[in-house]
Amino acid sequence: MQNRENIKQHKLTGAQTILLGFFLLILIGMILLMLPVASRDRNWTMPIDALFTATSASCVTGLVVRDTQTTWTLFGQVVIILLIQVGGMGVVTMTTTLNRLTGRRIGLKARTTMQEAVSAPNLGGIVKYTRFIFIGCAFFETLGALAMAPVFIKDFGVARGIWYAIFTSISAFCNAGFDLDGSYGPFSSLTHYADNPVIIITVVCLILTGGLGFLTWRDIRDHGLRFRRYSTQSKIIIIMELILVIVPSVILFFAEYSNLPLGERILSSLLQAVTPRTAGFNSTDYNNFSDSGIVMTIILMLIGGAPGSTAGGMKITTVAVLFVSMISVFRHEKSPAIFKRTIPNDVVSNAVSVFLLYLILPTTGAMLISRIEDIPFLSTMFESASAVATVGLTMGITSTLTTVSKAILIILMYTGRVGGLTLVFAAISRKSFGNREYPKDNVAVG
Repeated sequence: MQNRENIKQHKLTGAQTILLGFFLLILIGMILLMLPVASRDRNWTMPIDALFTATSASCVTGLVVRDTQTTWTLFGQVVIILLIQVGGMGVVTMTTTLNRLTGRRIGLKARTTMQEAVSAPNLGGIVKYTRFIFIGCAFFETLGALAMAPVFIKDFGVARGIWYAIFTSISAFCNAGFDLDGSYGPFSSLTHYADNPVIIITVVCLILTGGLGFLTWRDIRDHGLRFRRYSTQSKIIIIMELILVIVPSVILFFAEYSNLPLGERILSSLLQAVTPRTAGFNSTDYNNFSDSGIVMTIILMLIGGAPGSTAGGMKITTVAVLFVSMISVFRHEKSPAIFKRTIPNDVVSNAVSVFLLYLILPTTGAMLISRIEDIPFLSTMFESASAVATVGLTMGITSTLTTVSKAILIILMYTGRVGGLTLVFAAISRKSFGNREYPKDNVAVG
């Protein structure tokens, strides 16, 4: 009897399962990328560089210490894109899908973990929901690859062109930011295609689709253009997405790209408004941005995409909840509300916690790296925000960092992908403090 109780106590929680899944995925990726067959020079890759690349791919970040095209063989590139695919969809989602395909029974524990992994509101129908996610990902990635294939085939030939299209499509949809455009120069990203509407618009559409969230997909599928029937979460996501695409695009158009031809100016403004949340592709050198442009990009990176999507960051719903809560305080309202729906207090508390985590983590990382490397704080803050928000944009300093600084970015990427709250819930048992309540007392704030 006691043994059974001990076994129960050692069972992994949903949060711990997610953390362990990503850890094992990164570990496998690291080992494979260390092999001589993965590197073009046919030498063993340094463990720290292999770990960094595997973490960046699994956490769909896109920060790299080695250029993807010029460093890794086809084998290495396949390993990277598989890490991106599994990491983007989620380890638990992929495992559930494979179990379903092989006919294995999916128990209650697995369903609960799946619900937590994809931020689903209900446990009912979670397996069908997983199938919907898998088919949706395959559909959009295929569509993106087909759209970009003619351009890449023209530039690189049939075989390489098709592979480049598949790789870029998966990377864009999963909001990873990895690319194979190193043929034009290491770490060039999409700078060579800055004036190509097919590549830029396709990548933007894939990023937005992947970052929209699986629940919003379902609402769009079920209700079409009948916006009123959407869930409150989907309504918030769509409104916030429109704001966060239009406003930064206009600012960038007038403030950062005034010297470009009109066509390239429009495409660059659109891409650089979308890619910070949290894709990591770029068509411009961020070292040419003004300080205000850099700060705006950092803010966009930290905001990220929608919950239950391939995007990272604190999530746009978190920002919306905080904003609505602020307005309700100004109006002396008892509870915050949006779209005639009250937001529960625990949701507000979670939003505050996530917001503070995404302020503290990158700021601490940036200060440490700035001190270690003697690099200006704004540059290290950009890199740290990019890591914790799983974006992948860089000011060109990541490849020059020492091992300690790389390790800091690895920790930030891992934390950002699994989620700050997931990490805390996995580390701290809810039984420890969950029901504790003390006498109330007032504390002055503001």
